[in-house]
Amino acid sequence: MSLCLFAKLILPDLDYIYDFEKIIKEVTRIAGHEIDISKIEIIDRGIPHIPKSLKTGTMGVYTFLYNDKFLKIGKAGPNSNARFLSQHYTGSAMSTLSGSILADPDMEKFRLTKDNVGQWIKNNCRRIDILLDVEVGIFTLELIEATLHYRYEPKYEGFASQR
Repeated sequence: MSLCLFAKLILPDLDYIYDFEKIIKEVTRIAGHEIDISKIEIIDRGIPHIPKSLKTGTMGVYTFLYNDKFLKIGKAGPNSNARFLSQHYTGSAMSTLSGSILADPDMEKFRLTKDNVGQWIKNNCRRIDILLDVEVGIFTLELIEATLHYRYEPKYEGFASQR
């Protein structure tokens, strides 16, 4: 029995970690390049959460959930630590989580500003990171991100008019 399956049985909050591992194993197997699961690490940073840097020699997929709805799923290559660590909390660009939240009329009730949106994200969003050894390659990183987009349909990915 895998550690994730065992953890799911005793700690139901780990459902996403179990799902992510299952999705990664299955999609890479189907694509013909099954990933060695020891080359990935899935970290649930919880609520509230503290973002952490990419470890040397890794790249990552990051996810943000609010009330069990995925808001943002993105990727950061091995040379994109700022994207992974801080840009989603401080930037107002639409490609960042904070920018998307600030532009969303549904979020106006929280009276968020550029000055407090980052702390609101840390206090209210669950962050789950998938760290991948650079050896698995950039195509694997992109495949995992795209598969999670397809599976979870995050609110702030793509254009609403295209959905």
